[in-house]
Amino acid sequence: MTARVKGPTDHVVVVGAGLAGLSAALRLAGAGRKVTVVEREAVPGGRNGLLNKSGFAFDTGPSVLTMPDLIADALACVGEDLKDWLDLVPLKPLYRAFYHDGSQLDVHADTDQMQAEIAKSISPAEAVGYGKYVEFVTKLYKYEMNDFIDRNIDSPLNLLTPNLARLIALGGFRRLAPKVNQFLKDPRTQKVYSFQAMYAGVSPQQALAIYAVIAYMDSVNGVFFPKGGMHAVPRALAGAAEKHGVTFKYNSTVTSIERSNGRATAVITESGERIACDVVVLNPDLPVAWQDLLGGQPRSVKRLKYSPSCVTLLIGSNKSYDHLAHHNIHFGKSWDGVFDELIKKKTLMSDPSILVTVPSKDDPALAPAGKSSYYVLFPTPNLSADIDWKKVGPKYRDEMIRALEERGYTDFGKGIEVEQMTTPLDWQSQGMEQGAPFASAHTFFQTGPFRPRNLAKGYENIVFAGSGTQPGVGVPMVLISGRLAAERIVGPVK
Repeated sequence: MTARVKGPTDHVVVVGAGLAGLSAALRLAGAGRKVTVVEREAVPGGRNGLLNKSGFAFDTGPSVLTMPDLIADALACVGEDLKDWLDLVPLKPLYRAFYHDGSQLDVHADTDQMQAEIAKSISPAEAVGYGKYVEFVTKLYKYEMNDFIDRNIDSPLNLLTPNLARLIALGGFRRLAPKVNQFLKDPRTQKVYSFQAMYAGVSPQQALAIYAVIAYMDSVNGVFFPKGGMHAVPRALAGAAEKHGVTFKYNSTVTSIERSNGRATAVITESGERIACDVVVLNPDLPVAWQDLLGGQPRSVKRLKYSPSCVTLLIGSNKSYDHLAHHNIHFGKSWDGVFDELIKKKTLMSDPSILVTVPSKDDPALAPAGKSSYYVLFPTPNLSADIDWKKVGPKYRDEMIRALEERGYTDFGKGIEVEQMTTPLDWQSQGMEQGAPFASAHTFFQTGPFRPRNLAKGYENIVFAGSGTQPGVGVPMVLISGRLAAERIVGPVK
């Protein structure tokens, strides 16, 4: 039996309208609970935020959407249909990869199409290896999803299932890089099918092969773009929740939780409003939720190690480039070196690998007529590094522009009309521990049953949701965390 919150569950207050909070709210509303969502910003979304500037609409958080079935599943809890709420465009290619030697590779979800691309750009033998790799990650996904990702885990003993044996036999607990290299021999394909470890906060050399499941989620299952930008996702989830009776209180910051005998009895907002409740779901970053609302972090939370951070530049420009896809990854020559710098040495990348997303390519309405919007992401160390971002920030911004110009974005700096830079310091001020938007790293002892549980120790009726708790980081995982939080309250949600 999975542990549940104790006592009445009639009125649930969800603190934070991030994707996990919204996913939980929909499921709870569908199960007949009264739900109030309290959000400090004026709009839903949390990290999946929105910035409007001079006619440009920028997503400020995640830019890659995979596994839309999880959004459909949350909406279905209140009887709503995904296509009535979101217009999702499948991206073709999913990514365009550019390499230091001048070659490029388009990544497709369709296996036959991808095999043809690899055979043409690299070699027929590599295409065969890719086919075997897809078989491997598809099995991995099948064995992993139900037992390790999409369920509440109360103890490592919960993992003793036939699928654990299958995962071990597959090599899921060996290191990711050597496992990928069993199938893929060319450094170009190795990079494009292992860079996802970055989101898990570990290098492909250190990550477990089970993280290839992230590569499955995008490179096999597909990448989508919602018309209106990524922020259309939280707008849709919040809209459906509101339609089905969920109350939203925006521009409202929760400052404390009233507690009595190990139970939360109400949340108190900055304006002094007291909202009585039976259960609280906390969506803020887990260590911040403990620190700010529950009076201090337990030792297990204090000890967590965090993923690298990143600097993003949101650029509104009068320049466009014909050679770009929607998502573009520019790999530097150094690969192992990049992760060494980010994770071990905690220094800025000397030979950067860069993600550039061009949202206006698939939705011109996100920029004024004839203009383009760019989302540029450079991984950086988190705030445990000795980097003074107040001083380094402006210089690094120029460095980023220079690196882009060297990678084929001719006169990029001259075309800039609007820009917004976000550094690890800014992520921290938005409530992310150590300025790490990818939360605590998925090292072995911070993964699956070892990741902080979603039940708050010492409280009967406080549940966590979001990337800091199980199952982890990324839009799909966070949506699942909302479901798992709801199941702690109302049992399995069908």
